[in-house]
Amino acid sequence: MNYFTKISLFFLITILFFSNTLPAQSFLHTSNKKIVDGSGNQVLLKGIGLGGWLLMEGYMLHTSDFANAQWEIRKSIEDLIGAINAQQFYEAYRANYVNREDINKIAEWGFNSIRLPFHYNILTPPESPGVYLEEGFTLLDSVLSWCKDNSLYLILDLHAAPGGQSDQPISDYNSQFPSLWESEANKDRTVEIWRKIAERYANEEWIGGYDLINEPRWTLNPNNQPLRDLYLRITDTIRAVDNNHILFIEGNQYATDFNGLTPPWDENMVYSFHKYWNTNNQGSIQYLIDIRNNNNVPLWLGETGENSNAWFVDCVELMQSNDIGWAWWPHKKIDAIAGPLSATLLPEYNTLLDYWKNGGTKPTVSYATDALLQQAEKLAIGQCGFHPDVIDALMRQPNNSVIEPFAPNEIPGIIFGAQYDLGKRGYAYQDADYQNTGSSDWNYGWSYRNDGVDIEPTNDPFTLGYNVGWIENGEWLKFTVNVLQSGTFDIALRVSAANSGGQIALQWDGQNLGNIVDVPNTGGWQNWQTLMLTDVQLTSGTHELRIIFINGGFNFNYAEFSQTAVGVEDEKNTPHTFALKQNYPNPFNPETNIEFSLPHSGNVQIKLVDMLGKVVTLVNNEYYNEGSHKIILNADKLNLSSGSYIYTIIFKNCVVSRKALLIK
Repeated sequence: MNYFTKISLFFLITILFFSNTLPAQSFLHTSNKKIVDGSGNQVLLKGIGLGGWLLMEGYMLHTSDFANAQWEIRKSIEDLIGAINAQQFYEAYRANYVNREDINKIAEWGFNSIRLPFHYNILTPPESPGVYLEEGFTLLDSVLSWCKDNSLYLILDLHAAPGGQSDQPISDYNSQFPSLWESEANKDRTVEIWRKIAERYANEEWIGGYDLINEPRWTLNPNNQPLRDLYLRITDTIRAVDNNHILFIEGNQYATDFNGLTPPWDENMVYSFHKYWNTNNQGSIQYLIDIRNNNNVPLWLGETGENSNAWFVDCVELMQSNDIGWAWWPHKKIDAIAGPLSATLLPEYNTLLDYWKNGGTKPTVSYATDALLQQAEKLAIGQCGFHPDVIDALMRQPNNSVIEPFAPNEIPGIIFGAQYDLGKRGYAYQDADYQNTGSSDWNYGWSYRNDGVDIEPTNDPFTLGYNVGWIENGEWLKFTVNVLQSGTFDIALRVSAANSGGQIALQWDGQNLGNIVDVPNTGGWQNWQTLMLTDVQLTSGTHELRIIFINGGFNFNYAEFSQTAVGVEDEKNTPHTFALKQNYPNPFNPETNIEFSLPHSGNVQIKLVDMLGKVVTLVNNEYYNEGSHKIILNADKLNLSSGSYIYTIIFKNCVVSRKALLIK
């Protein structure tokens, strides 16, 4: 071997050695108290957790009354429909719960990272140590691919370790078998699993790091030494094959107790804590700040959520002020308001829940299988309801007091109480019980939105489906509204009450609008009555409406603004004999007559709008001569469903609306 060959070989070996021991410039890594990218720029993680997908939790599926841990849930399903049908359900469940569309949407919402919780059994069969499942790794590969395409960092989170790292259902713990802490074989297996993961992903730049053990919860004397020892073993094993990735270290007792876990033992590690149901003040995290300062190591809020939007805003502001990134929990559940996405709880699935909980007649295998498959289909993002208020609370509202419209809220028209503006408490709304800091009694309606405002389903036929309830003294709602034409208006306030004594006041751009309205006893919480404010003068343009509940104790549905006369400033543009009559018959099925009159010829548009402000159809867009005219609106031809609609006629600069009710 000549001299030049030896030199070349030396440099090649050196390059290979350092490529496996030093963090690549493109990987996330730690720099003193910060997480930085390959260029040294700080990366404040804003992530979301894909909880419930690769590890089921009972509360997300409404099974916690009878099956909380994943093994209990699976046993309930297999006992009902058999193992083969159950496998079909689980395949549909996984295919719909998270796929590329979910990851695309998470990036679109503004997040920069994803925490992926997984059960160890997706990678290795519990009964077969040393055997690994390629299909499980393929699942992780798919998520990584979707994250790469969206420039999202993916943090892998071992949410259920062999045997269970806690005595809680979230670790899939089964007391009939030894836990992680009671079995050396389980510890060995945990170490081996992380080596397999690290071998596969060592050179993947969009892997943000490894969250080694989620929420340990066990008495681990002395001073959490068994937890530290296991972390050291996992660290040594990973570093033998992967020096590129951050190791996220969670404390004992749900990632809150870091005793014995300092000082840090690796140059590329982060202490990850979790925060639930406590006050968002500096005192709640100061002990963690002290750990960071004393050990020169970054912090990460690896899991939080399950609270109100107001709590979310305060928490994000607290993290931002302390230079701490976060990951919210979770992105999707069944029939819930505290996350971005909610899947409808189907009646057929609810029948299964009732049987599992209360017994009775056992559903047939065919019925139960179909019910589970249908519910799995509802988990697809295109089938889920979206909660824009949650995303707004996380991404826009922190350190921002600006309010934005939740709905178009045009006048003439109906302003629904549940569609108050997006924004912070005290700016867009005021509610007395608005967060959970140790008690769950902060919301009683649990519908439509995730602020403290108590919103519930209603049976009022003139509705978008919800009313504001449990109203307390001094609460209020604010709306950005657009008045299409100046003039005189009547305002109909839709209320219900089982007691008397309630009072409503309206403010318009900060000034009182009309008199205080007394709310009578209407005979029940869903017995609706209309109260009137008449002859109110409004000018065209964008305005701020505040509905103030001076005295509570009633339910509120909406305020309907009907124009009775055109304002003086618009008379020059308004034909004196222009008119739109109330449709007849009303309610109707399937036909109703719409009559209008014109003082001279011109083009007329008639739009039909639903109660959410969405244009259903353009009924007419034609040229008419002066005089009276009538058109027939046929619900069957327009494929309309039962409900309330607004029909609006536009003639030159005149806009007039009326409400119609279709009952099939």
